[in-house]
Amino acid sequence: MTIDDFTAGFTQEPGYLDYGRVGPLSTAAAEESLVFTQVLQRARHGSLDEIREQDGRVRAAASAVTGFPADQIVFQPNTTTGIMHAMFGLTGGVLLSAEEFPSLPIAAVRAQEALHTVQPVWLETDHGKVTPGQIREQLESNVAAVAVSLVDSRSGYLCDIEGIRQVIGDRLLIVDAIQGFGVVDAPWEVADVVLTGGQKWCRAGWGTGFMALSPRALDQLTPVFSGFTGTEEDEPWGEVPPPAPDARAYRVSNPDPLAEARFAASLEEIADVGVAAINTAMTERVSQAIELADEFAIAVVSSRDERERAGIVVLEPPTEQVTLLTASLHNHGVTATMRQGRIRLSVHAATSGETLEMLRAAFVSYGTAASY
Repeated sequence: MTIDDFTAGFTQEPGYLDYGRVGPLSTAAAEESLVFTQVLQRARHGSLDEIREQDGRVRAAASAVTGFPADQIVFQPNTTTGIMHAMFGLTGGVLLSAEEFPSLPIAAVRAQEALHTVQPVWLETDHGKVTPGQIREQLESNVAAVAVSLVDSRSGYLCDIEGIRQVIGDRLLIVDAIQGFGVVDAPWEVADVVLTGGQKWCRAGWGTGFMALSPRALDQLTPVFSGFTGTEEDEPWGEVPPPAPDARAYRVSNPDPLAEARFAASLEEIADVGVAAINTAMTERVSQAIELADEFAIAVVSSRDERERAGIVVLEPPTEQVTLLTASLHNHGVTATMRQGRIRLSVHAATSGETLEMLRAAFVSYGTAASY
């Protein structure tokens, strides 16, 4: 598959710059959803066997993208469920920033409150940026794990997980990957736990995600929320067997096979074209969006360094003009996120020239109105 083939699967209307919130379904994911919905609707003899096969399919697809073996990957309905599994399974201190997306710090505190086996250790950061240097300076002896977001959802900062691995040694590295998974060619092999959902940059819709675990994570984490499908028995009637020795232990119940089919179709496309090619196309369009902001003197507060950014561009107009810029974007059909006085543009590989022209028109109107 070429990058042109891949981008042809983007069918949303022009003006969409909000993949950091949700990615409109890819053509492949939408078609897969329709096919398996009809299979389930008709329930033809023998058809349910194919539906059951989607769990193995989605784990194989996730393996192709991450490099983790399929038996070290377990489907999850979203990123946060996987984060809860990881945090409740920890013993010892977990170093993380309180400025991370709420899923991480809340899970750490809830685990501490409930089990008293994990202790959040709050990392002081440089305006929310988690860097290897800061971790090195604040790494205490009781820290058993470090938890980070691959890409910060507010600043767009791309974390150096390889550098963090070098600093933390054999401690567990837990990565919330959702804001970069599928578009950032990250060294997943340095992580012990990779958690992501498919509804953003992968464009697979809600209800999709996975948890990938290294052998070290499987050895050190306790599968606290391990349900009846988390054992080596299909249906353990009359007994309570121990959790499975692999990633299956982190299943609570049967997964949604239609969601798995959507996510599998999306991941298969990503693996086919290659994350590196997707990232190259996305990087070019991110640069174009930054150049447009510069042209109209709109402050860009996300990183300009390609090594520190993914698909998020963060704009910070003067406080009194935030509403004006937001309204201008809306009036010109540009979908973006306004949060805490900033505008977040989420640019993908298929962001079109027409979308960028709509962004330009919005900036023109904003500039004209702001000059009065």
